[in-house]
Amino acid sequence: MNTMTYKGYISRVEFDERDNILVGKLLGIRDSVSFHADNVAELRSAFEQAVDDYLETCAKLCKPAEKPASGKVMLRVAPEIHRAALIAAQASGLSLNKWAADALARAAHT
Repeated sequence: MNTMTYKGYISRVEFDERDNILVGKLLGIRDSVSFHADNVAELRSAFEQAVDDYLETCAKLCKPAEKPASGKVMLRVAPEIHRAALIAAQASGLSLNKWAADALARAAHT
């Protein structure tokens, strides 16, 4: 996946074949923030401008800007998976939280 990072925000970048442009969208927030450009240099500038505009707009609306991630994750899984994960964590000498964080980190970097 092609991504860019600015002020802690990450965007996914794709090529729009129909319009022959590069298109980006912020990831990890519920608000919809996108941008586009004809080349990579302009795309970088459009991305930074989109993030800055998002932050300014939130400030003007007295609305807190969403952060890409808080570090808190709530998961709902089947009891059998919960039990198996707990046993695997204990067998590894780790807390379930540390074991799950390690597993998520491995999965996210593949």
